[in-house]
Amino acid sequence: MDKMSKNREIWIMGLALFALFFGAGNLILPPFLGVNSGNQWWLVFFGFIITAVFIPILGILAHAKVQGTMYDLGKKVAPWFSSLFCVVMYLIAVTIPAPRTASVAHEMAIQPFFGTSPLLTSSLYFMLIFIFVINRSKLIDLIGKFLTPIIVVILVAIIVLAWVSSPQYMNSNTFDVPFVSGILEGYQTFDAIGGVVVGAVIIISLNLRGHTSYKDTKTLITKAGFIAGVGLLLIYGGLIFSGALLSAGFSENATRTEVLTSLSSQTLGATGTSFLSILVALACFTTAVGIVTGTSDYVTGIFKNSQKAYVITAFISCVLGVVIGHFEVSFIIKAAIPALMFIYPITIVLILLNVVSSKLASPTVFKGVVFITFLFSIPDFLGSLQLSDFLKPIIYWIPLSSKSLGWALPALIVFIGLNVYRQALKTSSDEAPTS
Repeated sequence: MDKMSKNREIWIMGLALFALFFGAGNLILPPFLGVNSGNQWWLVFFGFIITAVFIPILGILAHAKVQGTMYDLGKKVAPWFSSLFCVVMYLIAVTIPAPRTASVAHEMAIQPFFGTSPLLTSSLYFMLIFIFVINRSKLIDLIGKFLTPIIVVILVAIIVLAWVSSPQYMNSNTFDVPFVSGILEGYQTFDAIGGVVVGAVIIISLNLRGHTSYKDTKTLITKAGFIAGVGLLLIYGGLIFSGALLSAGFSENATRTEVLTSLSSQTLGATGTSFLSILVALACFTTAVGIVTGTSDYVTGIFKNSQKAYVITAFISCVLGVVIGHFEVSFIIKAAIPALMFIYPITIVLILLNVVSSKLASPTVFKGVVFITFLFSIPDFLGSLQLSDFLKPIIYWIPLSSKSLGWALPALIVFIGLNVYRQALKTSSDEAPTS
């Protein structure tokens, strides 16, 4: 492959990655954050990009390093753990973020024009997704060449016009701690989960395209991940800032979807709703395709690359999408919080452990850090279910626990402690006299 062809493939893959990440949550959350943070939008932005850009792209880089399936990301903890992690991750993926894309698409792209039932929308929506998913070999080209450019053009138009037409003042911040609010709202993008799901999709797509060299594949994925990451960073920043600039025009009780709808109409005028409908439909669609494809790929691997297993899994995933996707967006977002509090911290530490040097991430370190992360994320999980009252005396003594980040510092301490202990043992062994 000549240099021009290779660069073209990198850009197509980078754009495809961007679209696979950029779904329902990615679209409706940033403007909402901007509106509510107002003059402190930049604090929310820095928090948001940690969990919505930095960690997900590290997930892609982890796949570039490992070049296997999601199972390979957790196998250093234990084979049974990795299998359980995969099952839980894919179940969450096909029951929450994938159906949510249908719900958002209905509320913002279909209902305003046609007034049809959400069940009809989700049925037709996942029928199209199923068609895309079973055309597995063409997936990256279809998304990267055709769908992503349309998404980017509409997004850029909204952002630029928001800057041009904005008033001279912003509302004051309404968040208690904007930076932390940004981090936690980034959970709702599901992009850390997306990083490990979509990363596996990219690996298999490259194999189908004839890329078998470890070095070349790693280079392709790394560069494509960088393109996707920069794209997400710029778009998120633009949408958050746009929401902040126009914050004076929103009521305090405006929902996430209402904010995005109003933002598009204020910037694109009378045709804003039409453009927004196209944007929402495409953004949601590409993400759902990635999730269903990733889940189907995983099950196919279990059944020795059976095409029948692939089709059946895709079909079941789409049926679940139809059933769950007809609920309201607000309901799905609320229902997602416990699942996020349970799985997101573990996903983050697995991504980070797979990215750092193998010398710092031995099986012992994997086991210790993952266990501590799980243990200290229990209060956050129970809190999301309103069941943490009996743990309040304990939570009080856990740093950052009040911000739903009680797992972060213990995980870091265990990571450092185990590596220091390992190095001490090595030094002691090297200094021991030989007979």
